[in-house]
Amino acid sequence: MLFPIGDDNSDRTRTPYITYVLIAINVLVFIFFQGMGNDLSFTYAFATVPQEIVTGNDIATTQVITDPISGNRFEVPLQPTPVPVLLTLITSMFMHGGFAHLLGNMMYLWIFGDNIENSIGHKRYLLFYLVTGIIASLCHVYSTKFLGHNMFIPSLGASGAISGVLGGYLLLFPRRRVRVILIRFVTNVSALVAIGIWIVFQIISGMGVLGGEAGGVAYAAHIGGFFAGLLLIKLFVPRLPARQ
Repeated sequence: MLFPIGDDNSDRTRTPYITYVLIAINVLVFIFFQGMGNDLSFTYAFATVPQEIVTGNDIATTQVITDPISGNRFEVPLQPTPVPVLLTLITSMFMHGGFAHLLGNMMYLWIFGDNIENSIGHKRYLLFYLVTGIIASLCHVYSTKFLGHNMFIPSLGASGAISGVLGGYLLLFPRRRVRVILIRFVTNVSALVAIGIWIVFQIISGMGVLGGEAGGVAYAAHIGGFFAGLLLIKLFVPRLPARQ
């Protein structure tokens, strides 16, 4: 398996304040608001519930969910959402299901986010991050509906927005060297290889979702966020002033 651990930042001219702030918010929300994953009331109140997004109605009842793989049944105590339910498309971006989920996402954001922020500026980068994250969540919501999966299972995490960052990175820096762990070795590969392998894995895994094997991972959000970033990044790149 290939796992990125760094990249070339030699051309960076801006301090990536927004990337640092996004990482800090995600960590602080997980520790203090989610109680390191133990405060389910907060988590279920601010996560994205597909049924709420589709209907626009807040759902505050306990749902009994059957795991499609194991067949085990478990309860999901959906909580009242103190904000309009559409805002959960944003609040869910700053919550995580556990330490591994948080660590993996923040590692990717740390490595790839600063280069995008350096290229398009702080404000554009923040807008790009939020827009691609929202699109990613909507891809998950409507793929869940289209595929007939359970609409009451909440989703959360920064993965969709970070997938957008990866899409933008691939388009802007396809040849940039990325330091990765490959099996037991540390080596350098191009962004085209590092991110290309990642998105191929997402697509292959997403095909398992089509067969009913979601496995608790919102692959549609990853794929949707990635292609949103790939298609939209050029709209956020500042235009050079025309020559006189």
